[in-house]
Amino acid sequence: MEIVCPAGTPAALRAAVKAGAHTIYCGFNDETNARNFPGLNFDRAEMREGVRFAHDMGSKVLIAINTFPRAGAEHIWHNAVSDAAEAGADAVILADPGLLAYAAQNHPALRRHLSVQAAAANADVINYYAKCFDVKRVVLPRVLSIPEIAAINAETEVETEVFVFGGLCVMAEGRCSLSSFVTGLSPNMNGVCSPASHVDYHEDNDALSVRLGGYTIHRAEKGEPAPYPTLCKGCFTSADKKGYLFEDPVSLNAEQLIPQLKKAGVTALKIEGRQRSRSYVAQVVRNFRAAVDALEAGQPMPEGMLAQLSEGQAGTTGAYRKIWR
Repeated sequence: MEIVCPAGTPAALRAAVKAGAHTIYCGFNDETNARNFPGLNFDRAEMREGVRFAHDMGSKVLIAINTFPRAGAEHIWHNAVSDAAEAGADAVILADPGLLAYAAQNHPALRRHLSVQAAAANADVINYYAKCFDVKRVVLPRVLSIPEIAAINAETEVETEVFVFGGLCVMAEGRCSLSSFVTGLSPNMNGVCSPASHVDYHEDNDALSVRLGGYTIHRAEKGEPAPYPTLCKGCFTSADKKGYLFEDPVSLNAEQLIPQLKKAGVTALKIEGRQRSRSYVAQVVRNFRAAVDALEAGQPMPEGMLAQLSEGQAGTTGAYRKIWR
């Protein structure tokens, strides 16, 4: 199976390629991609050089243009698609139907993948995107069990790509508005979930208060780790309960489910983390490459490779195993 790895910077791209990534996904340094943070992403020259480097090393590059265009500013997203084609990208990852139509009409030779932001979670809608926009691959939302993924693959010829490691959102992808309530910036349009400009840390009586948009959403005692302040992972008090009411600060880790995902017909395994360091990216890529290579060779897969890289050093298989049923 293809390993699809994140790169938030040119250095991370090179590290991922050298660590054995089959494919890299990245974005331009503007609001067209859903990781629009200061200091991240690629300008146009960096993207062209990154694609050239990856191709020289035998890897592919996918460019995520996966936010939804603002009315009256569609040219920003159209230019991004054209620039991706000019850079030699192997595919663009798109969510907006209008942008998919633009890419299909103006750059028919540029392969189109459907972003997880489109939240396409059944075969009917996936086949619709394939029929209307010639979408070749869909990134499935993180709400599906393995039997549900297998059922989708039985009813579509579109390749499926699934997340196997990294951040796990409580929302159906493409539907999150929590951050925008306190920052005024939408993850799905501006590409910023909990933007750094709205984050503040304040020490108070041996504790660390973590604020987003002026609201305290977490308080860590001395020596206690403080997660990055996203509302879904905030620590709140409701009635007589205090804790992580939406989501615990843990990472998705489906490394031991790789054989089942292969059997379900999955084409590609996606690692989340374009905001992560190049050393993190390299280590995760090496471990997943080792697991996939072992599986292909009929050998036992290594276990417990990534526990220390998980958020809070804790992992979950998320919806792949819906144990709450």
